[in-house]
Amino acid sequence: MKFFNNNIAIIGAGNLGKSIAQGFVNSNAVKGNQLIVTRRKLNLLEELSSFNINITNDNKQAVKFADIIIISVQPKQLRGVLSEIKEVLTDYKIIISTVTGVSIENIQSVIGNSKKVFRAMPNTAISIMQSMTCVCTNVKNEIDTQKVLDLFGVLGRSLLIEEQRMASATVLAASGIAFSLRYIRAVTQAGIEVGFDARDAQLIASQTVLGSAMLLLESGEHPEKEIDKVTTPLGCTIAGLNEMEHMGFSSSLIKGITTSYKKIASISKDFSDKE
Repeated sequence: MKFFNNNIAIIGAGNLGKSIAQGFVNSNAVKGNQLIVTRRKLNLLEELSSFNINITNDNKQAVKFADIIIISVQPKQLRGVLSEIKEVLTDYKIIISTVTGVSIENIQSVIGNSKKVFRAMPNTAISIMQSMTCVCTNVKNEIDTQKVLDLFGVLGRSLLIEEQRMASATVLAASGIAFSLRYIRAVTQAGIEVGFDARDAQLIASQTVLGSAMLLLESGEHPEKEIDKVTTPLGCTIAGLNEMEHMGFSSSLIKGITTSYKKIASISKDFSDKE
């Protein structure tokens, strides 16, 4: 387990921002008093103060406190936040944006090219240290890059990618958790129809998805190899799989992911058009 001695600010503690803060504390890699989180309505952050996390509605105060600043606001709010804090962003500070669809170039157009900017795309499983977080940067300093990867690595798994793949990472990991949860919900509903109560059906569906994911993560095998192990001739599994495919199971997932991907392009264009 890695321990970090850096102070960290999370600007914009909505669902994702709060999940990141909770994940850091739950991991024991960052102490609560090393964290400061901001939100306009402080009463929405009361649950975090019980973890000894500093809370404020002053973004400049948070930036002054921190060595690492994680910006987790809505895309429409980002330009205003960057303009507000840029005068207290010294060059040694690391800025990490989790904002969908806004490039490093766009961010530096507001705060200056000398700033160390990263983009990270985690998902809300970060609160239980099970996020898949993709990271990109144009920072050449390998120490800073590794620090950011390690920071998100204690909260699940982290992967350094090229910035041009961040939109893809967003729909696979961040949006992907919603897609996965919708699958679990659908399986739960089917479980009720075939005889289980809702609580037991959800438990079975959730643990089965967890087990499936762990099989692939531990073995590195292709999904079809694991599928072949449970599809016997004339069996119920292959019958069910074939019916799902006949109804468009895989094609609907692919279509949903590509539709989400196209939506991100419009977010990026909207930010650029406001320059």
